[in-house]
Amino acid sequence: MSSVASIYQRSPGDVRAFARGYVEQLAITLSALDFDAVMRCIDRLDRARREERTVFVIGNGGSASTASHMANDLLSLTNKCGNVSPAFRIVALTDNMALFSAIANDDGYEHVFARQLATLFRSGDMLISISASGNSPNLLEAARWVRANAGTNIGLLGFDGGALLKLCDDAIVVRTVQGEYGFVEDAHLVMDHLMTNWFQQHLQSATGA
Repeated sequence: MSSVASIYQRSPGDVRAFARGYVEQLAITLSALDFDAVMRCIDRLDRARREERTVFVIGNGGSASTASHMANDLLSLTNKCGNVSPAFRIVALTDNMALFSAIANDDGYEHVFARQLATLFRSGDMLISISASGNSPNLLEAARWVRANAGTNIGLLGFDGGALLKLCDDAIVVRTVQGEYGFVEDAHLVMDHLMTNWFQQHLQSATGA
């Protein structure tokens, strides 16, 4: 039985009990994260910023939404931190629906990210792949392309990390029962906000803002 089903079965039909149980389980999930991995991913992101590398972010479904959210947060925060230089160069490859759908229609959905990288990517750039399962063919193709072209792969993953984990230079894995997408996607959004808030404080401190 999944954690969510177990939470519900403790007090069937009781919304308050379910809400409390869900939040408590999410807190347990977050507390179990590998914070050394979080530190390494933040360090890699900061290095990419300082070296003026472009950071590309990808994902499917809810993770596509998180990819857009992360690109928005990290790009916009450096516009609010005074004279930060260099600022983040970050692009969500989920956001150009005309191009995304053209590649999916003409070449196949598995190519929607790698085809964009083939045009935009420069040696040394970074790819952040956001995925609960870590097994989506389009993410795997993109990560392989980046590895073959002297880039860095970062993963925000779930469950056991899937096949994508082996392609990542560093990864934050939200370890839950297989199929519990809600807790994984919740944790990925928390990681976005954790990183964004850390950079905001760090960069403001560095500039004296």
